Amino acid sequence: MNVDHTVIKQNVSLALNEDIGTEDISASLLPEDAISKATLICRENAILCGTGWFEEAFRQLDHDVKINWMAKDGDKISPKEKLCIITGKTRALLTAERTAINFLQTLSGTATQVKEYVKIIRGTGATILDTRKTIPGLRLAQKYAVTCGGGMNHRIGLYDAYLLKENHILAKGNINNAITEAKKAGLPVEVEVENLKELEEALAAEPDRIMLDNFKLDDLMRAVEINQGRAELEASGNITMQNVRNIAKTGVDFISIGSLTKHLNAIDFSLRFESLN
Repeated sequence: MNVDHTVIKQNVSLALNEDIGTEDISASLLPEDAISKATLICRENAILCGTGWFEEAFRQLDHDVKINWMAKDGDKISPKEKLCIITGKTRALLTAERTAINFLQTLSGTATQVKEYVKIIRGTGATILDTRKTIPGLRLAQKYAVTCGGGMNHRIGLYDAYLLKENHILAKGNINNAITEAKKAGLPVEVEVENLKELEEALAAEPDRIMLDNFKLDDLMRAVEINQGRAELEASGNITMQNVRNIAKTGVDFISIGSLTKHLNAIDFSLRFESLN
């Protein structure tokens, strides 16, 4: 997944405005013409993600800043590893530092957690998916991070695919009516079911994908047998690193996990400065 640079600029602009307000009063104590060099260091094992947002934070305050990377998004990184060297106006580097690292630590945290899940289910044939449970305003950024970690994106929002849940089905009367109506638009149609009886009803209406919500392992295996490849099957609900491989081994096509983007652990980075003048 690629994120349009306009989105990155908007994300960073909002974050800088939030942090700077009227002025960075601490940085204003330094000479305007001072130039510094800073080295970005990683402090733990991780998957790097968010370099575009990191760079943009500095460039919005110093168009002439120079950033030389030794790693790229999607790379495995290690403690004490030097990731990039930044040279530019000291004031700009100090003011942008926290915003830049906030993006990098958050998106790297997402990518790192996704990579762990991907490693656990390797060889099963299942694919890890994200959800819409993202940080407000950072939907595209976090979904990009999911792909850097080796996962795949579910729908981006409420506009690009149907996901028919209990209340949608109730409003239309039954599963068949909901799926039949949705298919008229020509967009992907997924329906959520909570038991094997609802699975049978959904299959009869031929959706593109069926979400098996909080199914036990035995029911997941039975669902795969009943399905016989007629629709894509997605397991969802209470997925953890402890149970995800057993779920993947049932034969489902996808496993969607909300915690990838809402329970992430930020990665620890630091920026070490040295003055050039």
